Amino acid sequence: MAVAVRGSRGGGGGLGLGGFSLRSFFSYRIFVSAMFSLLFIATLSVLLTTNPTTPHHESALPTTGNAYVHRTFLALKSDPLKTRLDLIYKQASDHMTLVNAYAAYARKLKLDISRQLRLFNDLASDISDLQLKPSYRTSLFESDGPVDEDLLRQFEKEVKDKVKTARAMVAEAKENYDTQLKIQKLKDTIFAVNELLTKAKKNGAFASLIAAKSVPKSLHCLAMRLVGERISNPEKYRDEGPRPEFEDPSLYHYAIFSDNVIAVSVVVRSVVKNAAEPWKHVFHVVTDRMNLAAMKVWFKMRPAEGGAHVEVKAVEDYTFLNSSYVPVLRQLESAKLQKFYFENREENATKDANNMKFRNPKYLSMLNHLRFYLPEMYPKLHKILFLDDDVVVQKDLTGLWKIDLDGKVNGAVETCFGSFHRYTQYLNFSHPLIRGKFNPKACAWAYGMNIFDLDAWRREKSTEQYHYWQTLNEDRTLWRLGTLPPGLITFYSTTKSLDKSWHVLGLGYNPSISMDEINKAAVVHYNGNMKPWLDIAMNQYKSLWTKYVDNDMEFVQMCNFGL
Repeated sequence: MAVAVRGSRGGGGGLGLGGFSLRSFFSYRIFVSAMFSLLFIATLSVLLTTNPTTPHHESALPTTGNAYVHRTFLALKSDPLKTRLDLIYKQASDHMTLVNAYAAYARKLKLDISRQLRLFNDLASDISDLQLKPSYRTSLFESDGPVDEDLLRQFEKEVKDKVKTARAMVAEAKENYDTQLKIQKLKDTIFAVNELLTKAKKNGAFASLIAAKSVPKSLHCLAMRLVGERISNPEKYRDEGPRPEFEDPSLYHYAIFSDNVIAVSVVVRSVVKNAAEPWKHVFHVVTDRMNLAAMKVWFKMRPAEGGAHVEVKAVEDYTFLNSSYVPVLRQLESAKLQKFYFENREENATKDANNMKFRNPKYLSMLNHLRFYLPEMYPKLHKILFLDDDVVVQKDLTGLWKIDLDGKVNGAVETCFGSFHRYTQYLNFSHPLIRGKFNPKACAWAYGMNIFDLDAWRREKSTEQYHYWQTLNEDRTLWRLGTLPPGLITFYSTTKSLDKSWHVLGLGYNPSISMDEINKAAVVHYNGNMKPWLDIAMNQYKSLWTKYVDNDMEFVQMCNFGL
């Protein structure tokens, strides 16, 4: 029994503790539910007591950004027509922005006077004015009351008409404007490329001019080797007296004035190899004092083939050529002219290659102007053939001595075609002296291969004519420089035109000369910057010259001409 009582107490005690916990749990849940109920009632009370109408000051909110969103929500609460109004307003604003964008494109394309630009500007103005109409502004945008639906419909209709017009115009102009933009970009690109091309051409011409006028290492080497040979063996290269052949008028005489040993040797060699009777040909080579020894040693070591005769002299050997007689020498003594030629004009030269070209002192060198003194240099001769050092002879030239010059002084090939190579391109016809004496359309001719009748020269007093005009041109107002302009003046009415096959020009600058024309020519001329002994020579013509180079000559091999 005692055990049963303890068990019942224990059981009663446990039941009491469980009952207490359960009551506590239910009390907590009732408390939480009560709190939520109170919170819900409070919230509902606040919502029910809020004023649903829109305050007066909120109706004037702006229509952009957050304010636009706020107004949209207010419109939802106040008047559904305001939402519709906002959407219409936004559509009008968007299309006005689009129209203004295309108008800006038109201005960028420089279409300020075009029809499209005016139409776009007018349309943008119409859309803007539409929103500012007093009736719409007062009733739709500034009113605090409800939106007038009829007025809204009218506004919507006008906006839709403008939008429709804007879309039609944009659709019509879009492709054209895109094309115009591409064209403008292409024009800008072309202009930029042309600027670069012009600059590159100037730089190229300048570089080409430097390459053409500089002495190649191989030529310098050859001259030094020949002078060294003269110094090492003076007894082998003693000067000989004049030969009777040098003054024999029955022979064929040539005048070659140059400071280029290898070039002169090619001219002489090409004449001799193509001559039917080489022993009847006499070459009068004149050079400057610096290259005299080298030139003499060359023709001592490598005499002209076939018994041809070569006379080598220096300019200084002709004592009558002094400043009291020769205008060019007198002009070179002028301080003004020395400043023009020898002052450092690097900046101007790089800007204009032609400026540098005509500032080259060689254009006033005596070696270049010797051609105007042939009768005095060779007083016993009747005819002489003048050859430049950049020519190659391909046929027997004795036929030139048989041509009847009709009493004229100079036999030359004319170079004019169309409007090119006329007197107007060489002389200044704005000067009254030139304009009064010469025909600007007269055909020019070429130096490089000229047969001169020295008797007619003396009769016409051509050297005196040359002196007269050269003296007048001291200030370079009649022509720029060179020997062709004074030659054209001196022999203006005393030049006989020869058949073009005697003399083909342009191998130093023109890559388009046909090989058929070249093969038929008696003389080909490398006039221009691309001389055949330079690295810049045109490959298609170079072999015509190199085949006459004396490659067996030891100094040519030693100086690595690379021919």
